[in-house]
Amino acid sequence: MSTIRYTFLFVVCGLAACTWVEPTKEGSEVFLVKDFNVEGCKKLGSTTSYVKHKVGFVARGEEKVNEELITLAKNKAAEMGGNSIVAQGPAKEGRMSFDIYKCGE
Repeated sequence: MSTIRYTFLFVVCGLAACTWVEPTKEGSEVFLVKDFNVEGCKKLGSTTSYVKHKVGFVARGEEKVNEELITLAKNKAAEMGGNSIVAQGPAKEGRMSFDIYKCGE
């Protein structure tokens, strides 16, 4: 293999491991909880997060993709005045839905 191919492969694999989503200050105060933890809480709405699950032909790590999806949902919940999110199911092809709640009032 030529040096150019090795360089390309190295760059693509490196990008597949990168994190592009950063938590906001407010989003870092939102918690991912199970549905039984939100009994008595006020449901504010729902959101669906999307991230790249592949870079070119290389699949990104499932854990990294999930982490970014959760971070996006936490940021959105904070914008809506929520402090808790509940996943509606597992991530699929870089997409995951969440319900947003305000608890503890």
